[in-house]
Amino acid sequence: QVQLVESGGGLVQAGGSLKLSCAASGGTFGSMAWFRQAPGKQREFVAHFRVIDKATYYSDSVKGRFTISRDNANDTVYLQMNSLKPEDTAVYYCAKATRAQALSGRADYWGQGTQVTVSS
Repeated sequence: QVQLVESGGGLVQAGGSLKLSCAASGGTFGSMAWFRQAPGKQREFVAHFRVIDKATYYSDSVKGRFTISRDNANDTVYLQMNSLKPEDTAVYYCAKATRAQALSGRADYWGQGTQVTVSS
């Protein structure tokens, strides 16, 4: 059974940093992505890590502030979030997805999400 478990969310002041983790188990994992969903809004793509060449891709709203990375030895993907803004407040989800899937809002598997709240 494939499982993706996120951790690392919490409350942080604007300008601060958080690092999210997503531990994967139960299968062979390739490319991974992070998404987020703010209250009253649709889930949106945040970042993608392509395993075959380690290429990364970001939404314009987080480019230059967030960094996605992967630890193959531990089947864990991370999202380092710096210079956080109140508009980054959302539930963050990790997912197993190709880049094409991620950019269309789809994934093969989803985690349960972790809450990130940025206070002004």
